[in-house]
Amino acid sequence: MLSLFAFLFFAACQSQQETDQETNSTATFTEQDGYYQTISGSFEASGVYPHLTTYTHSRTDQKQSYVPHHSKDRLSEQWECGIGALAEWQGKLYMINYAAHQPKGSEHSLYIVDEDLNMEIFPNSVGGTPAARMIHQESNQLFIGHYAIDAAGKVRVIDIEKMPGRMTAIARHLSDPENMIYYYDMEGMLYEVNVHTLAPTLLSDDPLPGWHGKGGYTAQGKLFLANNGGGRDAVEKWQVDTTGMLGPEKFGVLAAYDGEQYTVIERKQFTDITTKHGINAVPNDNSPLWTMGWDKRSVRLKVLDQGEWHTFLLPKATYNNDPGHGWFTEWPRIREIHDGRFMMDMHGMFYDFPPDFNAKNTGGVRPIGSHLRYIPDFLYWNGKIVLATDEVSIQGNPLAGQPQSNLWMGDFSALSEWGPASAYGAIWIEDDVTPNQPSLPFLFAGFDQRVLHLTNHSDLPISITIETDQKGNGEWVKQSHIQLPAGGYQFEIFATGLQAEWIRLSADQPAKLTANFHYTQKSKAQPKEHRNLFSALAGNTDLNSASFTKLYPNHDNFNLTVFSGNIEGDKFESVTAMELDKFSLEFIPGLRDSSALRALADTLTWNKHILPQQVFGEDETSVFLETKNGRLRLPKGQTDYPSPALRQVRELQSERVLANFHGTFYELPLEIVGEEPIYAKMRPVSTHNRMISDFATWNGLLLLGGIKSDAVTSPNLLKDPVSGAAVWIGGIDDLWKFGKPTGEGGVWKNTPVKAGVRSDLFLMTGYDQKTVSISTDRDATVTLYIHTCHYSDEIVPYQSFEVKAGETLEHQFPLGFSAHWVAAEIDKDCTATVWFTYE
Repeated sequence: MLSLFAFLFFAACQSQQETDQETNSTATFTEQDGYYQTISGSFEASGVYPHLTTYTHSRTDQKQSYVPHHSKDRLSEQWECGIGALAEWQGKLYMINYAAHQPKGSEHSLYIVDEDLNMEIFPNSVGGTPAARMIHQESNQLFIGHYAIDAAGKVRVIDIEKMPGRMTAIARHLSDPENMIYYYDMEGMLYEVNVHTLAPTLLSDDPLPGWHGKGGYTAQGKLFLANNGGGRDAVEKWQVDTTGMLGPEKFGVLAAYDGEQYTVIERKQFTDITTKHGINAVPNDNSPLWTMGWDKRSVRLKVLDQGEWHTFLLPKATYNNDPGHGWFTEWPRIREIHDGRFMMDMHGMFYDFPPDFNAKNTGGVRPIGSHLRYIPDFLYWNGKIVLATDEVSIQGNPLAGQPQSNLWMGDFSALSEWGPASAYGAIWIEDDVTPNQPSLPFLFAGFDQRVLHLTNHSDLPISITIETDQKGNGEWVKQSHIQLPAGGYQFEIFATGLQAEWIRLSADQPAKLTANFHYTQKSKAQPKEHRNLFSALAGNTDLNSASFTKLYPNHDNFNLTVFSGNIEGDKFESVTAMELDKFSLEFIPGLRDSSALRALADTLTWNKHILPQQVFGEDETSVFLETKNGRLRLPKGQTDYPSPALRQVRELQSERVLANFHGTFYELPLEIVGEEPIYAKMRPVSTHNRMISDFATWNGLLLLGGIKSDAVTSPNLLKDPVSGAAVWIGGIDDLWKFGKPTGEGGVWKNTPVKAGVRSDLFLMTGYDQKTVSISTDRDATVTLYIHTCHYSDEIVPYQSFEVKAGETLEHQFPLGFSAHWVAAEIDKDCTATVWFTYE
């Protein structure tokens, strides 16, 4: 760790370096009265322009303040800085960023970006927690957050003291649409605002079940509202019948308001509500109304067509969004992206969405691919797809000093080059099923490989009928029948040639059933342009000739602290501290932010939680994780790793944790910020087999440490010519471009095992070509068990294998087969090996 002498020495270099950076700046700015006014720049890496980064404040002193948020000038330390809404207006891009919980305002701002990517920060911004936007046709104004912008670009501000709230939706008024609009906020407050005077009136205060308001839209003669959270129900305020409104799985709400009364449509978690007109809300809109939600089983897509609701189910690419409190789902949308093409983003998956989706025409929903980026909004602007992000928060993340978020800009085709179109979801999870009643339709089209896992929890045999809607026109065709014995399990892999839009199931008699789907994408060759993307990163042969770093987005300024050093044995030894300047992207010697020393710690504490930085171990069998729910095992990469010297776990997107375990990146969903991730729901992202000493997000960029000393200069490499310190830069979803997850390991390796004692669970989610090798020192029967559903504890038998002593039995899992975890059990005491190879 750095000495005090080094700290003072490097700090003394600050003045000269600041003078130097002015001549080498890649970004320029203007400022007035201690605040940034405009920021311009041209540097770009992987679709990210660092100069467009938004922070919780725009003060030129740059330091994150500790002044209470209720002070007159709204100075405060904020935990979060997501970009909540985007809108194109008069050729410019308008965006607002948001705080974690600031209904009375904060230092967050309104930003205006022109076609040359010059960014203006509106000086009279009021901040808060906004994500609402709508264009009011009659007055020709864009309303975004608390701001009203006319056709000439003049910005007026709704008084946040008169209309406090975390505004998440704006909708047309039911009775006076020419002069009034609705605002809906997270706490469930419904306001009407005069579009001319901007005077607000509170209509209702938390009238609906659920909380964490998300969506609002007017169509077919009513205002529809959505909440995506539960657990803070203010029953005494509700303006609906409370019968059946509380209990298990009662989170969030979808509701309607006719101007006088509220009606609950469904007590589930819901987010966006819209029609094909979207932000350009039109008078007398009778178009089909769409909304998205979810429960533990699946994503729920609902359409209101001619006054009648219809529900469709889709799988989940990630489980980050699932917690019942609703905090981690802000704000997935359905919206037009270009020339009549629509896109839906929900639970980590992009979908092509048909603009004419209605009750009788449901074909055309297609997965594009999955992503790691936390995306509150998106649009098409200036010839590019633009994605907003909620990137760096500090509410459970002691490895970052200032919240910050940026945009991604790129071609639509790039989205399909990120994560695979792989996702998981259920029709039933240990549910009581009514006989001969078809289930809700579940999306079937667009996925390469599809397997259905069926479990009968009843004590009678059941016949399951499978039907498909082949064209999305509501005409159902019987495909097959599956006989499930009492207490039995069976999987069904569907032929790749089976074409259909939707699938549904029914049972021939009352039963408790689980039916869940695993959809996976076939592996594809890595594009040539990606093969050299990571060539600068060190491998295991570069330990003595590479630049290894630890990284920290600063608290006291907008820069990044870079600790450069060596790996000695299993330890990272810091030699120098530098800062990567926010504007020049040049390295400046010196440690100016003492909180950056957290990046060198082995253990961190946040809100009384101890956050260990070394969380996995390994033995000759596999990588293993000791979790609060037991030991889990993971495959190993292709080489040996000095594991304690490399960063293992870090939050890379707000409330999204990634892990770097033995050469593979994993996504680790959270339930509560700052507590242990839900390791059981983890998924692999990609296998890199590099010596990545640290990984972080800063200024919208993904940064990776561990660079070869002879690395060739490239747009994805920042290197100090004096010290040799270097970092790789790109975008968060570049991580998929390392290639698909691979590895090998086992639950036993020449291990003495007891009959009837099941092994630890071994990860299977997200791996493509899967083989298991089994050997024992005496004749025995080995049974593999699989875990297929994250909301059921049941583990089911996959297959039993008769193994001869001294011989090795090899089994290749069928193409397209997928499960979350696998375990082994044996019928005799013996020494055994069960070894999985994922290629």
